[in-house]
Amino acid sequence: MHRLREDKSKPRKFFFLAFHPGKGASAALCFLTAAVLFCVTVLYSLPWDSVSTAAGTDASSQKGVGVPVLMYHSLLKDSSYTGKYVIPPTLFASDLSWLKAHGYETILMQDLINYVDHGTPLPEKPIVITFDDGYYNNYLYGFPLLKQQNMKAVISIIGFYSDKYSALDENNAYYTHCTWPQINEMLASGLVEIQNHTYNLHTYNKGRLGCAKKAGESADAYHALLCGDVTQLQNRITEMTGTVPTTFTYPFGSFTKETRQIIRELGFRASLSCESGVSTVTRDPASLYMLKRYLRPAGKNSEQYFASVLSG
Repeated sequence: MHRLREDKSKPRKFFFLAFHPGKGASAALCFLTAAVLFCVTVLYSLPWDSVSTAAGTDASSQKGVGVPVLMYHSLLKDSSYTGKYVIPPTLFASDLSWLKAHGYETILMQDLINYVDHGTPLPEKPIVITFDDGYYNNYLYGFPLLKQQNMKAVISIIGFYSDKYSALDENNAYYTHCTWPQINEMLASGLVEIQNHTYNLHTYNKGRLGCAKKAGESADAYHALLCGDVTQLQNRITEMTGTVPTTFTYPFGSFTKETRQIIRELGFRASLSCESGVSTVTRDPASLYMLKRYLRPAGKNSEQYFASVLSG
């Protein structure tokens, strides 16, 4: 291939001679010869290595990338609270160290969107760390550990509680949620991304589980309720931070078919479920919806936990 490129002046020489045939040569034959030599010249001048690489990239994009997503909630030092949704900060620190030692690189939801939209490469071993609900202890204990390791996380907040505790200016590791100044501090670091977990539908005691449609509720009433709540938080986050969430995180992982359709209509590029597993993200935008996640409960050390959810 390289030798042919070095001699590519030769076809041009033959091309010139073909238009100046010797006595008795057929004009038709000369024209055909010139055409063939022109095609050969063009073919030799093509960047075949680049074409081959592009083809390989397209094949890889079609196949997709398996992206594990971890789901954390609350971090507390008080061991009497540890359980399914609460782990000690030391365990979270251990998880971060384990991931880094085993070659995993944390990414944000925008990184996945960039991969889908533009083919922006992902790390060899990407992983997404998520925190649901936006508890103050995420900021108090989790954020310093992220900064220490230079690792990233996605925090999905409940707008009602961020407003409430911002107004009260109250900070308590056991029950309060991140305030807007704390949210902005984390955003400014570039290590944290804020996403939408509803404004005030993270409940299960009002005849509705999370943001799912209630039995017997009309389609119009449900559409108005869900759009109103979710849009309220979208607008509030934009007002308070200047950012626009791209991802919707389902409270309790609860939804109906109408929920999923409305979330797409509202312009969200991705959504996070509570179903266990690893999702494959391709260049198809639909692959970003209902991403599976692994809940991180207490009870297992980092080695044991990751051995149960990650394959390498």
